[in-house]
Parts: sequence; structure tokens; C-alpha cells
Amino acid sequence: MFPIYGLAAFLTPVGRMLKGRNLIFRGLVYTGIIFLCEFVSGTLLSKKGLCPWNYERSRWNIGKVIRLDYTPCWFVSGLLFERLLMENDRLSKS
Repeated sequence: MFPIYGLAAFLTPVGRMLKGRNLIFRGLVYTGIIFLCEFVSGTLLSKKGLCPWNYERSRWNIGKVIRLDYTPCWFVSGLLFERLLMENDRLSKS
């Protein structure tokens, strides 16, 4: 799971591109990126029998690897990642 969550570092360039955009738009973009990464990694891990999560019990699942009812959590998480990564980016340029 650590490498999968480490992919959040790639949100920094996305955050730069979205700078000055509407909060809702940015949150939706981050949510989409997180769902895409979760879907791809979950699907690949499932094919090897190594996926540590299985959402088949949720009626909001897609392919057993994504839960649409997690959208608000990923929306907020994306914006938090943005804040943390942009602050880190700003400090590293100083």
C-alpha cells in the first residue's frame, strides 16, 4: 500500500496546473485521479491475487476495487494533499 499512497507525490504538477481554479473543480480533478489510481492498482493487484481490499459488499462498488461512496473522502483528501504538497513545493523553492 505504501507505494500506492506514494503516488500522491505526482499531484504536485497537477496542483501547479490547477492553480487559481475553482475549489470544487480542483477537488473533482483530484478525486478522479485518486479513483483512477485506485482502480488501476486494484485491478492489477487483483489479477495477481494480491489486492488487500475488496469492495464487493458495497452496492456502490466499481469492479470491486472502487467505492463511489468514498467520493467525499477522496475529494477532501485530494485538497489536503494539494495543500501539503504545494507548501512543500514552495518551501523547496525558497
